[in-house]
Amino acid sequence: MIFRRKRQPRIPGLSVKRLIPNVMTLLALCAGLTSIRFAVHGLWREAVIATVLAAILDGLDGRVARLLHGTSKFGAELDSLSDFVSFGVAPAMVLYFWTMRDAGGFGWALVLLFSVCCALRLARFNTMIGEPDLPPYASNFFTGVPAPAAAGLVLLPLILTIQFGSGFFDKPIIVAIFLLGVSFLMVSQLPTFSFKKVRIPHKWVLPILLFVGLAAAFLVTEPWLTLSVMGCLYLATIPMALSSLHRLKAQAETAALTPDSDSPAGS
Repeated sequence: MIFRRKRQPRIPGLSVKRLIPNVMTLLALCAGLTSIRFAVHGLWREAVIATVLAAILDGLDGRVARLLHGTSKFGAELDSLSDFVSFGVAPAMVLYFWTMRDAGGFGWALVLLFSVCCALRLARFNTMIGEPDLPPYASNFFTGVPAPAAAGLVLLPLILTIQFGSGFFDKPIIVAIFLLGVSFLMVSQLPTFSFKKVRIPHKWVLPILLFVGLAAAFLVTEPWLTLSVMGCLYLATIPMALSSLHRLKAQAETAALTPDSDSPAGS
């Protein structure tokens, strides 16, 4: 009598396409950590470039995951941890090694404040995912400044110093103002534009594509001036987002109070 070994059930593997978004998230994490290494060695340009690369990868991994149907709870948690390190810890350490260590304990306290506010901002964002009580008009807005944008804003003094030279923006008091201001913007209730669901009218598609191409060309030829202008333009969109949200809220409230003309009550 021949006894055959019982075949063990096969564990289904994970497809490669579902790994790609997680790989991109890990690359963003590595880029953020590498910016700290560059800062330790005084390579400030390379530190900023590593942070920009981390932001680009962070902006792509979620979209790639949705396109490949590779979204998962594991990927969301990994993305949140990567954002904290790349945009909460790394920029703070870059600024500390650059100029804030000259401010002693006060400089270190501001660096800690920025990282803590980034952690609080990410925790609030994670708890608001799938929030059913949000009105439809609020879907195109973030609450507070997102972590990647905050990293770019807080590094503006360093970028401006690279572009225009030392003497003003590299002073600890100026960097302290940026650290305090950006930390407040991250945990504030101020609305900021989320461009994920914005629909572009057909007549604006070609001009926007031309603008993006022009911006990419300037980013290659004049990177530091272009990054400075982009940071200032983003700051200018914050009051615009606040005004737009108030206008949409007023329109929604007016529409809710106006009786439907097709209903018996409105006839």
